[in-house]
Amino acid sequence: MFYLSLFFQYASQYLKTRLTYRVDTIIEILSDLLFQGVNLLFIIIVFRHTAFLGGWNRDEIIFIYGFFLVPYALFSSFFNIWDFNERYIVKGEMDRILTRPVHSLFQIILERIELESLFGAITGLLVMGYAMANLELTFSWYDILIFILMVIGGAFIYAGVFISIATIGFWSDSRTDIMPMMYNISNYGRYPINIYNKVIQFVLTWILPFAFVGVYPASYFLKREEWYGYAFFTPVMGLLFFGIAILLWNAGVKRYRGAGN
Repeated sequence: MFYLSLFFQYASQYLKTRLTYRVDTIIEILSDLLFQGVNLLFIIIVFRHTAFLGGWNRDEIIFIYGFFLVPYALFSSFFNIWDFNERYIVKGEMDRILTRPVHSLFQIILERIELESLFGAITGLLVMGYAMANLELTFSWYDILIFILMVIGGAFIYAGVFISIATIGFWSDSRTDIMPMMYNISNYGRYPINIYNKVIQFVLTWILPFAFVGVYPASYFLKREEWYGYAFFTPVMGLLFFGIAILLWNAGVKRYRGAGN
């Protein structure tokens, strides 16, 4: 309850800050929507030249993209640690974090929260709704619970991977370009896994499991029974990779000796 109370207090203060500069906030939201629209337009343009891509039609891939946007929006809102090494290690702000009686990762998550990114989830749901209408998909009441579990699992996979990368800063305080590179790799999870070669499929499934953020869980709702095993494994992968990230974080914090060292 203490941590939950802290979350709502931070969220409240963040919203007050953002609403002070309403125009900037609206422009940022519109920029994100424009970026997502460009990606959607890319899919539409591709399917002007082909009817199927790896056995998937246009509306199925649009649905996968829409699904992908939902867990990605949760990740972007609550695990925004792109600049961890630069801000907390190089500039020494980790020292300030460690003086407080709250888990260090939780503090950093709260400080870097970006609630406006949640609008990406709304966009994703709208894109999914459009594809569902074209595909004439039907759902049962329990599919809502499955959807929530898979979305949370996908967000945890993203969080686990990027938190694990951030922990490199505890062992090396030099600036690196791993985060942008990993972001580019994560984009592969927006599209069907079987359009890539076997090596990339293996990497996106078991090493950097971004396929569990998009195509695998989405395949359940698209009635692709051959992918059901992977789809239901999504929450497990989320807990596994997030758990590994927490272990690496705790080990890194124990090793950290302060900005002066």
